[in-house]
Amino acid sequence: MNPSTHTRPSRTAPVTAALLSFVSLAALAACGGQPAEGAGDSPPPATRTTRFTENGVTVTLSVSDWHASQGTLTAVFTPEAKGFHLYSADLPPNGIEGVGRPTAMAVTGALKAQGRLTAAADVRSISVPGVDAPVPVYPDGPVTTTLPVRADAGGDATVLFGYASCSTRDGCTIPVSDHPVHLRITGDGPAFDAAP
Repeated sequence: MNPSTHTRPSRTAPVTAALLSFVSLAALAACGGQPAEGAGDSPPPATRTTRFTENGVTVTLSVSDWHASQGTLTAVFTPEAKGFHLYSADLPPNGIEGVGRPTAMAVTGALKAQGRLTAAADVRSISVPGVDAPVPVYPDGPVTTTLPVRADAGGDATVLFGYASCSTRDGCTIPVSDHPVHLRITGDGPAFDAAP
């Protein structure tokens, strides 16, 4: 047998197949995918932002600056229609002479408030027909509020929201009281369940 014409069996086919398999798995992982086997076994992902809409207002809630079991809950209250305002967080629980409801955010369960709810908006007073005292409100449009919180331990917690929106031209929406948003406290901090 002539050595110059002798060919060895190819070893590149198994190596090429293994390399293609590895590249396919890497590409799948880079795109956020998972292999089909066991894909439905993991729990749904958690998030640090959630939102809900009720009675003409969308509330977007997020967790930020979480360090050493302390952080900040930020809620943005956004009226859906133009010309609507929210009431001051300092309004009495039943309003002024029954008019209005305070913009409120409170926590229960594994979270505790570390201070008062504050709003990044100036308060102005308006006159409401039939009400003797001025009524404190925020300017029309979205209002961002913050609440410092801490977690004494892991577990479940609930954020409770209250608010009402009104327009000097179109009247008021039905007030919202104690709307619950649930979250859980883990070693990584508070997290909301991902939307289904």
